[in-house]
Amino acid sequence: MSRKFTMAIAAILLAVLPSLASCEPTDGPELPGMETPATEPDSGGNENNDNDTEMETDKEITMRVGGAEFTVVLHDNATARAFAAMLSLTIDMHELNGNEKYHNLSRSLPTDSYRPGRVEAGDLMLFGSDCVVLFYETFTTGYSYTRIGRVSDPSGLSKAVGRGSVTVTFEPRS
Repeated sequence: MSRKFTMAIAAILLAVLPSLASCEPTDGPELPGMETPATEPDSGGNENNDNDTEMETDKEITMRVGGAEFTVVLHDNATARAFAAMLSLTIDMHELNGNEKYHNLSRSLPTDSYRPGRVEAGDLMLFGSDCVVLFYETFTTGYSYTRIGRVSDPSGLSKAVGRGSVTVTFEPRS
C-alpha cells in the first residue's frame, strides 16, 4: 500500500470517528466498546487544574439503580450545582466499554474539564458539556471530564448497574 494512500485513510478516519462517539450527536451508528475522546479543549489548556484537589461539599444526593440506593457526594463546583438544580432526575443510562454508563442530557452544563489519568469506580462526571457518565469500574484514561460527584460507597455499584442500559434516578437527599 502506498504511503499516500495510508495517510489518506488515516485522515479520513480521524475526521469521521469523532462523529461516531456515543456522547456526541450522531447521524451514524454507535460503535460498541468505543471510548470517546474529549473533543473540547481543557479549560485554559491546563491538564493539571484544581480539579485534582477539589474538595467535595457536604451536599449529598441519592442515586437509585434498580433496588439499590447509593449516596453521591457532590463536588463544590458550578457543574455539580447545575446538576443538582435539575433534580429529581430519572434517566436511561447506556453501557460503554464495560466500565461506565452514560446519558446525554437535554441541555448543557458548565464545564471545567481536565484529564484525571485514572477514573475510580463511583465517579460521576460530565463528558463534554451534556453527557453524564457514571463509572462503575476503575481504570486509567487519557480523556477529559468535569467532576460532578462521587458515590460515597461504590461497593455493589457494578452489580446494581449490570450489563446494558439501566434506569437511574438522582434525587435530593431527604
